Amino acid sequence: MDTEQIVRTFVEYFEERGHRRISGSTLLPPPGDPVLFTTSGMHPLTPYLEGSPHPLGRRLVNVQRCLRTTDLREVGDATHLTVFEMLGTWSLGDYEGPSSLDWGYRLLTEGLGIDPRLLHATVHGGDDRTGEDTASLRLWQDLGVPVELTVEDNWWSNGPTGPCGPDSEIFLWSGDTPPRSTPTRDDRWVEVWNHVMMRYRRLDDGSLVPLPQRNIDTGLGLERLASLLQGKSSVYECDLFDPWRHLVPTLWTLDEQSLRLACDHLRSAIVVLGDGVRPAATGRGYVLRRLVRRVLTVLWRDDPSRGLGDLPEELVSHTLDHFRQERDSDEVRRFLIDEENRFRTLLERGRRVLSRPRFQGPLGEEDFHYLHDTHGLPRDLVMSLRQE
Repeated sequence: MDTEQIVRTFVEYFEERGHRRISGSTLLPPPGDPVLFTTSGMHPLTPYLEGSPHPLGRRLVNVQRCLRTTDLREVGDATHLTVFEMLGTWSLGDYEGPSSLDWGYRLLTEGLGIDPRLLHATVHGGDDRTGEDTASLRLWQDLGVPVELTVEDNWWSNGPTGPCGPDSEIFLWSGDTPPRSTPTRDDRWVEVWNHVMMRYRRLDDGSLVPLPQRNIDTGLGLERLASLLQGKSSVYECDLFDPWRHLVPTLWTLDEQSLRLACDHLRSAIVVLGDGVRPAATGRGYVLRRLVRRVLTVLWRDDPSRGLGDLPEELVSHTLDHFRQERDSDEVRRFLIDEENRFRTLLERGRRVLSRPRFQGPLGEEDFHYLHDTHGLPRDLVMSLRQE
């Protein structure tokens, strides 16, 4: 299945079970949400998870684009992307966890054709605040799916405070041998779907209080699932990346790790620009700036003449079209090129400043503050220039 078929199968399966499809939001979270970007499908639904009635009812399904800066260091491995799409379902005080897990199992095995023997589940084993999730454990045992009990790995929260609860995660075996071991002991078990029993709110003091209703919040990574269903070794080889893997190597000669980072960060920067964010020194704009600069650092490592002006319009428009963004592709390319020119100027200034005798020895916090406040040189850039 290509990704469009996977999305269609997923949405139709849950629509047949009474879920109403809702539109995914942009990467910008709703007002009042403390996160910079939408990191999961539940962000736009927080008021409804906390008890407000949703206009479309208590069973929902959608496709939500997400961005996670916490995974930046892992980008380039087989499973992590900066911007990705999450297939999500919700029960707003309607059905409970076993129903959600049973539907998930049957969609994977019957709807998507996955061999049940390639599945493994994890379940919250209980701690001093909440007991073992016996309902999920019993469901998996009845289905014949092996289960591993964990504690912290199967507790989902939206930050230090807010909605939270135990979860059950579904893993798919990606190895070329028969399945072995468990998800916490063998990373060939790849997490594809998380089912959160969102029942609590964590307060400032760390205590848990029940939410007004018992919710289910599930999220399934589209690119990760697509790569596994298509028999690929990484998310960068699923069909969504076909244009990137075809065109980028004709522009720049890169090793596999650098190719993955360049494709991921450029694609992510295009999506962030498509949602209206502009490069800046702080906040969302700085995340965008870091993405572009990390790409340029990789490109210039072997050839300083490389530039984003080489980027084909086809890749920009393909990305904007896939994420249903209406920005002009030429405008997006101009922002990328402008940011590249700004970075070149900053690097030249940084090299001149750091060549001064004052900065030849070890740098202290006062030096870092001075370089940032006076010359606009952030710490990570200073450290990078010092290693040249």
